[in-house]
Amino acid sequence: MSRIHWQEHISVDPDLHHGDPCIKGTRIPVATIVGSLADGMSTDEVRSAFPQLSSTDILAALAYAADVLSDEMMAPLAA
Repeated sequence: MSRIHWQEHISVDPDLHHGDPCIKGTRIPVATIVGSLADGMSTDEVRSAFPQLSSTDILAALAYAADVLSDEMMAPLAA
């Protein structure tokens, strides 16, 4: 399975959510989707909370987050 092209589903508009990445055609930030999944919500629960999202939109949010993190330099936390 190949990774989804998140660029087709996510936009950054300085006039929308202070420029935070959002799903195109919505005001739903990527961070809200990823945070909801991290908090234990299933994709079905996320779609129920945000019915305008498709399963593909949720995968695009995860792909975006993965790409952003792969570009970040991560420093280990002190023990």
